[in-house]
Amino acid sequence: MPWNWELPNWPKFHYDPDRIAHLERQFLLSVGSAFAYLKTIDPQEYRRFIVEILSVEGLESSRIEGEILDRESLQSSIQQHFGLHRAKKSRTDKESGMAELLCTVYETFDKPLTHAMLCDWHAMLFQEASGVADRGRYRTHAEPMQIVSNRYDSPKVFFEAPPSDRVPHEMALFVNWFNSTNGSESILGRAALAHVYFESIHPFEDGNGRIGRVLSEKILSQGVGRPILIAISKMLEKRKKEYYAALEKCNQTLEVQEWVEFFVDVVMLAHKESMNLLYFIIEKSRMLNALSGQINERQTKVLLRMFAEGPNGFKGGLSAENYIAIAKATRPTATRDLTDLVEKGALIKTGQLRHTRYHLNLPQKEL
Repeated sequence: MPWNWELPNWPKFHYDPDRIAHLERQFLLSVGSAFAYLKTIDPQEYRRFIVEILSVEGLESSRIEGEILDRESLQSSIQQHFGLHRAKKSRTDKESGMAELLCTVYETFDKPLTHAMLCDWHAMLFQEASGVADRGRYRTHAEPMQIVSNRYDSPKVFFEAPPSDRVPHEMALFVNWFNSTNGSESILGRAALAHVYFESIHPFEDGNGRIGRVLSEKILSQGVGRPILIAISKMLEKRKKEYYAALEKCNQTLEVQEWVEFFVDVVMLAHKESMNLLYFIIEKSRMLNALSGQINERQTKVLLRMFAEGPNGFKGGLSAENYIAIAKATRPTATRDLTDLVEKGALIKTGQLRHTRYHLNLPQKEL
């Protein structure tokens, strides 16, 4: 059976936009409310949110491909790019390259897509020492570009992309399609198509997944008229098996309804989670400011450690043993410190005796 790019109607992917129309309206309303809310917050908090959401996206997009980045180093690179502070930690090519890619996409969201832009992104992602063939340009190797299973005993070809000598033509069509505008077309639908279309061409030797995901975010940003700050890759990493399965179903067909509906669902959940992260960052700042001068160094250290776990906090809550280990405190001291934090409204206590747990006392908000 032929691959999707060998079909007569390639690259005319097909789906029914009416089936996602209600989600499109919901998405635009949610984004509009979020933008209105962002105008009311302190600029410093907004910058922290930008750094946090971009770093989450970079970490998770790399994780999908099996590459683990250092969170602190990536954040430091992003902060340095925006001139927020000098780097406190030595950076590697992987983190600095991903940071440069994310920040560039964020700052140039409204610029038309070009071949040079895509190749620059690829060069950012893979620094000179990476050893990636055809760095900063479309692939040129004569061998087939195949997506193959990892099993040595029974390798399976999941997909074979167009041959390298066809890539320039295919990418010319893709760039033209990407830059075409149609006010009546679904923003979410176009973002979903951009990803599957780009992945089907697989124009680079490596990094196609990471670049394909930022292309979807670029379309979303252009659709709403400003950089959209959502960590789509975090949600895709959580649902990685579904993600790969949905993409795989598009390998030999141009009917992509199932893929579009999956991707739209991911975007909706990612936007909601991103807004929860924004509220978390704001409430963290408010709590620490309110407690400034009222708590000791041990308590501050533990609260910061709890905040570092993100909006969901410690799995199952913070125990007295956790406190003792983090603060290097004795049990009586830990008990006094925790009781004090509960009385000051920073923590909520649940359970009894050895089942006692502590949770950050943050208000729940949703747009």
